[in-house]
Amino acid sequence: MERRHQITNFFERHPELRVEQEKIDTLIAEATKTRGVAYTPYSHYPVGAAVLCQSGKTYSGCNIENVAYTPTAHAEETAIYQAVLAGEAKTERKFIKALVVVHEGDTMPCGICRQVIQEFCDEALIINANPEGEILGIGCLSELLPAAFGPSHLGID
Repeated sequence: MERRHQITNFFERHPELRVEQEKIDTLIAEATKTRGVAYTPYSHYPVGAAVLCQSGKTYSGCNIENVAYTPTAHAEETAIYQAVLAGEAKTERKFIKALVVVHEGDTMPCGICRQVIQEFCDEALIINANPEGEILGIGCLSELLPAAFGPSHLGID
């Protein structure tokens, strides 16, 4: 019940970021499914993500590890890059409406992923859920990455 109260409070503070519960459930299901195909031979820590675009379309991704670690692709990145590959950035640079991450931990996207999210929106709903579909955290990009450097600082909208 406490989590449901947090979600209600969040949407009261940020009504412009409201996404219907049915769509959130769909994003969680997509991220959970994609988590199942994550390539994690080193960390054994699979992560899935799903991004909802302004167009209404969704794209999902998972983490793909590399033995060198640094070039490892994060789930949030691969979901966003799937959207870019599908042409979402061609119609509107600011295409991210919401992003869901599913993993075992109770954390939001890492700093690198927050910066990737910033590249494709000024603000977005961000949800962390566990593999059972329980929402563990809800926030928005401006709270997770305050005073972020983004394309608008270079005069790009």
